[in-house]
Amino acid sequence: MPRFVLLEHRRDGVHWDFMLEHGEVLRTWAIDSPVAAGTDLPARALPDHRRIYLQYEGEITGNRGTVRRVAEGSYTAEVWEEGRVRVRLHGTQLVGEVEIRQVVPASDGEPTWIFRMGNVD
Repeated sequence: MPRFVLLEHRRDGVHWDFMLEHGEVLRTWAIDSPVAAGTDLPARALPDHRRIYLQYEGEITGNRGTVRRVAEGSYTAEVWEEGRVRVRLHGTQLVGEVEIRQVVPASDGEPTWIFRMGNVD
């Protein structure tokens, strides 16, 4: 089964990196608020990361801060399409459904993402 990880990333503040193993890379989103069930949280799509981050904790090269693993496990993909990913997490700290969907702001801004854990219907 593919794996997931949630990292606390400290660099000029704190955010959380949610990463899903997808082939040889980790599809990654940054979430600026603590993950809470039943809440829509703004997220940003990041470039794909190396799979080493499934297990890595510590300093990131180039003065890009530090990461600490908060949750990990495997997942089952229920929907994986452009602009929408829904997975079922099988972790030790996080269990249940997560949906990440792309939204376009009302103004002419860049598309953003919404992260939601639980109650995704």
